[in-house]
Amino acid sequence: MDQLKQFIEDNKQRFLDELFELIRVPSISAKPENKPDMIKMAGLLRDALLEAGADKARVMETRGQPVVFGSRLAGQDLPTVLIYGHYDVQPVEPLELWDSQPFEPEIRDGKIWARGADDDKGQLYMHIKAFEFMVKTGQLPCNVKFMIEGEEEVGSPSLKEFCRKNQELLKADIILVSDTTMIGTEIPSITVGLRGLSYMEVEVTGPNRDLHSGLFGGAVANPVNVLCKMIASLTNDKNEITIAGFYDDVLVLSREERDEMAKAPFDVETYKKEIDVDAVAGEESYTTLERTGIRPSLDVNGIWGGYTGEGAKTILPSKAFAKISMRLVPNQHSARIDKLFENHFRSIAPKGVRVDVRSLHGGEGYVAPIDTVAYQAASKAMEQTFGRKPIPTRSGGSIPIISDFEEVLGIKTILMGFGLESDAIHSPNENYPLEHFYKGIETIPYFFKNFAEMQD
Repeated sequence: MDQLKQFIEDNKQRFLDELFELIRVPSISAKPENKPDMIKMAGLLRDALLEAGADKARVMETRGQPVVFGSRLAGQDLPTVLIYGHYDVQPVEPLELWDSQPFEPEIRDGKIWARGADDDKGQLYMHIKAFEFMVKTGQLPCNVKFMIEGEEEVGSPSLKEFCRKNQELLKADIILVSDTTMIGTEIPSITVGLRGLSYMEVEVTGPNRDLHSGLFGGAVANPVNVLCKMIASLTNDKNEITIAGFYDDVLVLSREERDEMAKAPFDVETYKKEIDVDAVAGEESYTTLERTGIRPSLDVNGIWGGYTGEGAKTILPSKAFAKISMRLVPNQHSARIDKLFENHFRSIAPKGVRVDVRSLHGGEGYVAPIDTVAYQAASKAMEQTFGRKPIPTRSGGSIPIISDFEEVLGIKTILMGFGLESDAIHSPNENYPLEHFYKGIETIPYFFKNFAEMQD
């Protein structure tokens, strides 16, 4: 432990300088104009893996953004850990809400402030630096492989195919991921469940052009008005989703399982204060943690149509649009939910408008067992560095590719993340505590050591 802590202390500034170089690359996978940045980012990560001690590292093409693969073999008889992460980030809009430039990282209040500081460049880079420590000190107890993709933020559309084509290359005993959160610095946790995702875009079209709202208002269906009514009808006054068949496959937890979940520390007043709301909301008869961990949800992620510029323009819009995401729980399948949503949304459209529904991306939920060697290795590692046994928790977020890993590669995943709910991922002013960045570098080598020692 002393050697590891000294290594981190001696290299803190270098680690930050290297991470900041990666953060400055605006690797936004959702925007085609950022394709050159994606290629640049992949090259930087390849070089970082080689410098950290990888025997080989290369940029591998896919039908979308490239995948960076690297590896170092420590011994044929040793277990293999496959580290997964992603180098793409979310768009930064609205820019005016950022307190600093999103791709010019700053240190304030003991945190790194920038897009990708947590999700996932900061958390990914912890693994590269932990790997560097193990190689440089001759303490690498497992074979290591890295698979770093550039499309996680748009649903990983190319990675499943990449995994199918490279099953031999990706062979491993466990996949280790840091792209999740923990309860807090004083209360470490390991994510053992992720919700799935069904992400749709809808378009409502009325007249063949924008119309004068005085001459036509009240006589022609307004697509924006119609869309708002349609969306409002998707949930009832109990915040239950009204799509027929939506809940048919939902895995319902027993009272005992719910009571076990309730043991996780959670203060609703602190939760409300952190996001500046005076009340929580959600499906009736479920707690806040249950609503995000074991129950599905439906949310509008964006809605637009008509005139939104300065001043007035009195029109009746020709079109209205919305992006709608549904977070899914175990036993729900995204393809089935896509179809249920499409059929339902078309069925509730009134006369006078036309509706188009498109599935943008999706994926299945994931639940990891806690009685495996890998989980016990991760739990012990966090206890060794945080001084407290971590609590297994279920996350409301989604990493769609995780369930694909088990389907295609036959490998389970450990979600040992070091982020916090307050890190504002996907939002303006994303941040990552320096303490967690360094604590992650400290914890990861212990996972490797424990995992190797716990093998039969």
